[in-house]
Amino acid sequence: MKLHYYPETDSLYIEFRAGPGAETREVSDRLNVDLDLAGSVVGFDIDRASQRLDLSTLEAEALPLRPLKVG
Repeated sequence: MKLHYYPETDSLYIEFRAGPGAETREVSDRLNVDLDLAGSVVGFDIDRASQRLDLSTLEAEALPLRPLKVG
């Protein structure tokens, strides 16, 4: 899973799997989900992310994490 923040558009993309989305569906106002050809979730796009979320912290609980890559 990867988090991509785009300050120029204030959007946060949460990528669950690499690869192109075949379809985008609006889940709610300014929240879209990308689906692949099989209908599996590829990622979520959150518009106006800094207004909707606290982007200053990131927490993970009980995830089988590999060494963290920063940068």
